[in-house]
Amino acid sequence: QVQLVESGGGLVQSGGSLRLSCVASESIFSFYFMAWYRQAPGKQREQVASIRNSDTTDYADFVDGRFTISRDSANNTLYLEMNSLKPDDTGVYSCYSVRAGGRTYWGQGTQVTVSS
Repeated sequence: QVQLVESGGGLVQSGGSLRLSCVASESIFSFYFMAWYRQAPGKQREQVASIRNSDTTDYADFVDGRFTISRDSANNTLYLEMNSLKPDDTGVYSCYSVRAGGRTYWGQGTQVTVSS
């Protein structure tokens, strides 16, 4: 069973930065698609950023150039570098992956809280 373990969340002031990590229990080359999602209190989960095996990246409009998704195959890790954080970025950030064949996996999430 694949495990995805996120870390790096925390409390930060508006305008601050955080770097989220998602460590996979197997080679990330086995996933053709990986993404970060977030869920704010009382809201639906939404995709923040994604990356494909081709290294093509995609970002939600609200990111507006503030976040960068990347991956480190040597360490089986997916990252989300977040800068210029706003209170609206508060939520639980989760890692998501899709393996060839269509099976999907979720991490347990890490809390990000941005104070004004």
